[in-house]
Amino acid sequence: MSDTATLPLWTPIRRFFMSTPRRTFFLYPLLVIVFEFIVYRQLAVAWWGLPFLVWGYLQYKLAGAFRQGIAKGGSGMTSMPEQLVEHGLYSYTRNPMYLGHLIFLFGLMLTTQSWLALVILIGNIVWFHRRVLRDEARLLEAFGEPYGEYMTRVKRWIPGIY
Repeated sequence: MSDTATLPLWTPIRRFFMSTPRRTFFLYPLLVIVFEFIVYRQLAVAWWGLPFLVWGYLQYKLAGAFRQGIAKGGSGMTSMPEQLVEHGLYSYTRNPMYLGHLIFLFGLMLTTQSWLALVILIGNIVWFHRRVLRDEARLLEAFGEPYGEYMTRVKRWIPGIY
């Protein structure tokens, strides 16, 4: 059997997990749960971490719906928004959707108390930061000075800090 015969099976699976939300909200929790059961034969659950899971997911969903309702464009930056969104959550942080992913992953780490979840969180902090830098360059090119002014008023990640 040639490698091309297996390509159709892997293509939809790969395409499914190319979606950042599917990785964050489905694949990573599944990997952490499976890892914990394989390595420790149990899953420790710290219930106090669950609010971060809910907060992160809702922030991602609500900020995305808010932005798309105003500025259109694709989810994430698959297609550019038609206009800047500078109010709502976007008046506190320039990246509320991406921050929602990271809050969710922080909640996953707290809830499962898993080293793998910590590694996933750290890897995603680096990945999202690089993605934001690319997105900012595209937005600055597309919207010019109004986006530059927005960048000086609103922090990239944490309101009032960074």
